[in-house]
Amino acid sequence: MAVAVAHLWLVARVLPTQLGEGAAEVSPRRMQVSFVHQLAPAAPPPAAVQRPRVRRLAAMASAPAAREEPPLPLLATAEALPEDTLAPLPLLPELPEVATTNAAFAWPPSTRLSYRLSGNYRGPVEGQARVEWLRSGMRYQVFMDVAIGPSFAPLVSRRVSSEGSITAEGLSPRRYDELTQAVLHDARQLTIFLDADRVRLPGGREWPRPAGVQDSASQFVQLTWLFTTQPQWLEAGRAIELPLALPRRVETWIYDVLGAEVLDTPAGAVPAVHVKPRREARPGGDLTAEIWVAPSLQYLPVRILIRQDAETYVDLLIEQLPEQAEREPEHAPARAPEGPASAPYSDANTSRRPP
Repeated sequence: MAVAVAHLWLVARVLPTQLGEGAAEVSPRRMQVSFVHQLAPAAPPPAAVQRPRVRRLAAMASAPAAREEPPLPLLATAEALPEDTLAPLPLLPELPEVATTNAAFAWPPSTRLSYRLSGNYRGPVEGQARVEWLRSGMRYQVFMDVAIGPSFAPLVSRRVSSEGSITAEGLSPRRYDELTQAVLHDARQLTIFLDADRVRLPGGREWPRPAGVQDSASQFVQLTWLFTTQPQWLEAGRAIELPLALPRRVETWIYDVLGAEVLDTPAGAVPAVHVKPRREARPGGDLTAEIWVAPSLQYLPVRILIRQDAETYVDLLIEQLPEQAEREPEHAPARAPEGPASAPYSDANTSRRPP
């Protein structure tokens, strides 16, 4: 009874926020993929690149000044939130310009990761989550589905998705969608368009498109690209800057690499590296999301911990080995779209410069 009450409380207080009603267009059609085998743990592949040429991220001086806005709490009444905003789930980092070697990077085939959801909000909550990376040639899609309550009839669910192109500089997202559905609430949807030279946010505001920008979904796979091609970025003490297109603004987040851990998961013991945003979770502040990436599982995120504060969080832990489709024949990477060139990562800790 207590768990049911907590779930119903979440339905009214957490995910069914005012997201900015209506998508500008029909969402892109989902790629059809068959997952045929599980990914077995293996030693990380040899790095596909060696010495990156690193430059600092260009300051977004031309972007409109970010006005002070009240943060969107994880747990708040729908009526208390502005209709053209939502509480984004900040995630991960972006890429540097590199000098390639003869070892070419092979993008992973379509992959599905399933997670067990647990958490706390005035008591325990449970659910399930799934992340899917889908690709067809040099086109990609990323989906992240989170549901609270039983899988056959979730009380509340949220899907975020990203679609775009695979380029020589990594992912180039073109569109981000977010859809939230809850019992006794209308579905809410928002869309971010990432054009060649600008980012169009749900509330109608536009920002210049920063070099190397990602969205809240694409950054998962971009991080895999970064750590596979340049594993030195997983050294403890590194700090990575990444421009993100979020529903209210475009801004740079900094993530610190904390070090290696062994996670006890339903899929077994998994060695992983802990990556944490520099912003501390605090009441009334932005949500933060820590991740644990597994080098033995193609640097995929095996745990994602999203916090509002020390007592309010959602914890996603992988519950089985990742599922993958058959690998496609490799294509030549597409050229980056016209507009700002992809920016490299920079080391936010000036006392530790990348090699």
